[in-house]
Amino acid sequence: MTFFGLSAELLARIQFGFTISFHFIFPAMSIGTASYLAVLNALWLWKRDESYLKLFEYWKTIFAVTFGMGVVSGIVMSYQFGTNWSVFSEKAGSIIGPLMGYEVLTAFFLEAGFLGIALFGRNRVGERMHMVAVAMVAIGTLISATWITSANSWMHTPVGYSIDANGIFHPEDWWAIVFNPSFPYRMVHTVLAAFLTTAFVVGGVGAWHLLRDRTNRQAKIMFSMAMWMAALMTPVQIFVGDMHGLNTLEHQPAKIAAMEGHYETHPNGAPLILFGLPDDEAEVTRYAIEIPKLGSLILKHDPNAEIKGLKEFSREDRPPALMPFFTFRIMVALGMAMLAVGMWSLWCRWRGTLYKNRLLHRAALLMGPSGLVAVLAGWYTTEVGRQPYTIYGLMRTSDSISPLSAQSVGTSLIAFILVYFAVFGIGSVYLIKLMRRPPVMIEDHELDKGPIRTAGITPGPAQQETDGGDGHVV
Repeated sequence: MTFFGLSAELLARIQFGFTISFHFIFPAMSIGTASYLAVLNALWLWKRDESYLKLFEYWKTIFAVTFGMGVVSGIVMSYQFGTNWSVFSEKAGSIIGPLMGYEVLTAFFLEAGFLGIALFGRNRVGERMHMVAVAMVAIGTLISATWITSANSWMHTPVGYSIDANGIFHPEDWWAIVFNPSFPYRMVHTVLAAFLTTAFVVGGVGAWHLLRDRTNRQAKIMFSMAMWMAALMTPVQIFVGDMHGLNTLEHQPAKIAAMEGHYETHPNGAPLILFGLPDDEAEVTRYAIEIPKLGSLILKHDPNAEIKGLKEFSREDRPPALMPFFTFRIMVALGMAMLAVGMWSLWCRWRGTLYKNRLLHRAALLMGPSGLVAVLAGWYTTEVGRQPYTIYGLMRTSDSISPLSAQSVGTSLIAFILVYFAVFGIGSVYLIKLMRRPPVMIEDHELDKGPIRTAGITPGPAQQETDGGDGHVV
C-alpha cells in the first residue's frame, strides 16, 4: 500500500531527511560558534578590551538557543532508528550503537557539564575556570562531531567487521571501524564547513550592523574576524574537498558518476559538465554544457584519465543522479562565492576600506546563510549518492526499513512537518531577532530592557580607533 502514491520506504527516507535537515544546521552553527566564543573570551582575558567581552555576551545567547534547538532536533532522529529503521538497528546496532554511545559519554556529558558555567558562571567560578569551561564546551562539540562523523563514514566505507549467517554485523577491529577510509576526509571537511558556516553568519551580522552604523566597534571586530576566517579557511576547505572527492572516487565511484552526470565511461578523459539535466531512464544528461577533459583533470589530476560512467554499474546498484548532480553544484558554487568574498575582503583590508565598502558589506550580508545552504547541499549529495544502500555495498535501504505501513509513516511525517516548522520556525525567528540587536557597548545600550541581560559586567572606557583599515581591530 502507498500513501499519496509514496511507498513506506520512500516516506521513511523523506522523514529522516526532513528531520536531519533541520537538525544539521544547528550543530553546524553551534560547533563553529562554540569555538568563536572561546576565541572571544581568550581575547578578552588577553587584551582586556571590553569589546570582546561584549561580543562574547552577544554571541553566547545566540549559541545557547542554537545549541538547545540542535539537541532537541537530534533526540527525535535517534528514535527513528527504532521506529522506521529497526532492521538496520538490529543488524548494524553492534557497531553504530557504541559509536553513538561514545558520543554521549565523551562529548554530550562534557558539553552539558560545562555549559552552565560557560553561560552563567563568569562571576561565580573566576575567570580562569570560566575560560576552561568555555574551552571544554568548544572541545565537546568537536568530539561530538568526531563520533557522529565516524559512524556516518563507516556506513559509506565499512571496514573492521564480520557478518554472521543472520546478516548481523559484528565489530572485529574498532580502530579500523572508527578510522575508516573516508573518516579523516569527511571529518575535516565537516568541521571546516561548520567553521565557515559560523564565519559567514557572523560576517553577515557584522555587515548588517556596519550598514546601519559604520562606527560600531563591535560590528567592526566581528566583521573583521569573519572575513579573516573566510579568506584563510575557504581555500583550505576547497583543498580538503578535492581530497575528499578523490577518496570518494576510490571507494564510491558510482556516487562520483552521479555527481558529475556521467552515464558513459570516458576512457580518454571526461569532460566537466557545468550544467545539464540528468535523465536516469534515458541514461543521458540532457542539455549538457561541457568543458572537455576538465572532469578528469579535477577528479584524477590527469586530463586523459578514465572516469567510469553510471552504465558501468547495474541499474539496481546506481544512485539517482538528479539530486546529487544539482546539490553538488550548489555546494561548489557557494564555495566559490565564499572564496570570492574572502579575497575581496583581503583587497579591501589592504586598501583600508574594509569598514567603508558598503558593496562588500551587502555581499557579506547576502552570503550570511550561505554556509547553512552549503552544508545541507553537501549532506544531500553524500547521502543520496550512497543509495541504494544504508551500508554501502552490503545492506540495501529496502532491507533496512521497519515493517511499517505507508499510512503510518506518512501520518507521522505530516506531524513532524507541522511541529518542526512551528517550533523551529519560532526559534529561527527569535535567533534573527537576537542578531538584529546592535552589539553596542554596555554603557551605550540599555540591555536590561530587552530579553538579553548581561549581568555582572563593569564597563570601562570606550575604545578609540580610526575608520580605515583594521589595524586596531583583529
